[in-house]
Amino acid sequence: MKVEGHFFSELHKAKILVVGDVMLDRYWYGEVNRISPEAPVPIVKIDTGRSKETPGGAANVAMNASALGANVALLSVVGDDEPGRRLAELLGKAKVNAYLHRDAEVSTTVKLRVIGAHQQMLRVDFETMPSHEVLLDKLADFGHMVADCNVIILSDYGKGGLTHISSMIEVARAKGKIVLVDPKGDDYSRYRGATVVTPNRSELQAVVGRWNSEDELTAKAQALREKLGLAALLVTRSEEGMTLYERDRRSHEPARAREVFDVSGAGDTVIATLGVMLGAGMVLRDAVAVANQAGGIVVGKAGTAVVQPQELLAAMAN
Repeated sequence: MKVEGHFFSELHKAKILVVGDVMLDRYWYGEVNRISPEAPVPIVKIDTGRSKETPGGAANVAMNASALGANVALLSVVGDDEPGRRLAELLGKAKVNAYLHRDAEVSTTVKLRVIGAHQQMLRVDFETMPSHEVLLDKLADFGHMVADCNVIILSDYGKGGLTHISSMIEVARAKGKIVLVDPKGDDYSRYRGATVVTPNRSELQAVVGRWNSEDELTAKAQALREKLGLAALLVTRSEEGMTLYERDRRSHEPARAREVFDVSGAGDTVIATLGVMLGAGMVLRDAVAVANQAGGIVVGKAGTAVVQPQELLAAMAN
């Protein structure tokens, strides 16, 4: 499909609320010239001038939605620490209205990647679950913030930030909002009543089991969609593209990536783009096609990244 250029001037009409697990992605770059004498592992000599920090998880979803021109609010929990403050700073620069509850008893989730010889050598994760009290405060804030948006994106990374997701979906749907969920784990009953749930291929397989044909996949996907009361189930399938399952309908978008450099954060880009397009008034099937293009662009970039409107418009014109 082709999207008219003037539609992109309407993206500011999308008012997005992102809720979920945020993290700070840190990248340390260096050179690998020898193997350690202490163990059979490479030594990476870090170049301190080549480090990078980007918001990750639900914060990356918010960054992607903001980059497309939407009005974006983000609700989450961070630690009362340096990574949490840095995350707030980066989100502020990207014009994301971040409402970050600070919990002194947890550490902000940090994923530190060490890059040497042009490849990832190691990832170190720092994380703790937020306290129940802070999560209850977040649920109360959610109820107030829902009224000011037209699309809710719930980005579940399994870090504890969406303990009350069932209540959030119920509140949002009662107010007539579009609710998109990026799922985690194998208990999808928590997502009952959402508008669209967007599992990747392996995530869906963990819930419905393996399939041996496209027809069997369709049957399993439609059964899950009906069981959960979803308007649609969107399955992202890597090199196979993505497939949308609606009532009595299946539509497929082939993969658009010209070159795959890094798939980290691609799901964030897809759900953010989908949310922005729906929030601006695009119909679901067309919004899926645009989101598919955005996913194809972002996997050609290093690390967690965003897609700019001009990149997306150029891709849709071809």
